[in-house]
Amino acid sequence: MENKQKIILTGDRPTGRLHIGHYIGSLKRRVELQNSGEFDKIFIMIADAQALTDNFDNPEKVRQNIIEVALDYLSAGLDPSKVNIFIQSQISELTELTFFYSNLVTVSRLQRNPTVKSEIQMRNFETSIPVGFFTYPISQAADITAFKATTVPVGEDQLPMIEQCKEIVHKFNSIYGETLVTPEALVPKNEAQGRLPGTDGKQKMSKSLGNCIYLSDDEKTVKTKIMSMYTDPLHLQVSDPGHLEGNAVFTYLDAFSDKRHFEEYLPEYQDLQELKDHYTRGGLGDVKVKKFLNNIMQEELAPIRERRASYEKDIPAVYDILKKGTEAAREVAAQTMADVKAAMKINYFDDAELIKAQSEKYQRAE
Repeated sequence: MENKQKIILTGDRPTGRLHIGHYIGSLKRRVELQNSGEFDKIFIMIADAQALTDNFDNPEKVRQNIIEVALDYLSAGLDPSKVNIFIQSQISELTELTFFYSNLVTVSRLQRNPTVKSEIQMRNFETSIPVGFFTYPISQAADITAFKATTVPVGEDQLPMIEQCKEIVHKFNSIYGETLVTPEALVPKNEAQGRLPGTDGKQKMSKSLGNCIYLSDDEKTVKTKIMSMYTDPLHLQVSDPGHLEGNAVFTYLDAFSDKRHFEEYLPEYQDLQELKDHYTRGGLGDVKVKKFLNNIMQEELAPIRERRASYEKDIPAVYDILKKGTEAAREVAAQTMADVKAAMKINYFDDAELIKAQSEKYQRAE
């Protein structure tokens, strides 16, 4: 089914504060999309129900991080007058849709989903995987289709989830008639924005590894983390040739720097390529490069800190934003649920034709 409106659905699991990996990978892009005027509706979900699939024994962790994620959203520049920020667990229609879609997907198909496979390995679940976690591609399809989303911003690693959603949409529509909208993935424009490494050079930022720069970090904390970042272990002297591969500082510069930053903070270089060339031939120290990165990051994070400080002064107002966003989102999901029930012919009390036909049938039998 085609949707004439352009609608975005995206979100995050509230398992911790959001960091600059989230910011460059998704939040900054969401703000751009919000301000582009290209989309009729934008739904941003705090996926607490999904977070509980592998944090079921620690609900307080999820509960406490709802407000953290909301503050990160608002401080990054998401505007409640332009986007709907809502809490997943408060919309029961999403659970209903998940249940009905689960009949359209086999266990073997879920097991073949590359994203699910890698997550199982990462968490050492193997056969002890909770059913809720195992079926989260189905839950994600429910989230996307409930809001008739045409566009889902994702990283490359999430593309298998969108493919699985498309399969569910196709199967539902082929059995029950054209009801659901087929979504398309929107991947980051810049490869460096896909996923930032941790400050220790490890592939992924992780709270447990302590290698994140959080959006809520103050200026001093950010500087400390940047100045201790992993670079090139073979670059012992300034005169030594440096290596870019696996060098976290240059990966961050790929993601955040532009020509304007060089004009302002490092005018002796034309652009990033010139800086990289000097580093690789030797004669450029890590400290100088890190100071440059710190200037860029402080400039990027300053307005975020300012907005956050303002929202932190009135937390009840933030909860009110979430409540209103959730109420508006639920209205949309409820309409989709009604369409789905009608298509599946389980809308017994709303189907006047059914009641009339059954009534006539039994009157004739008399």
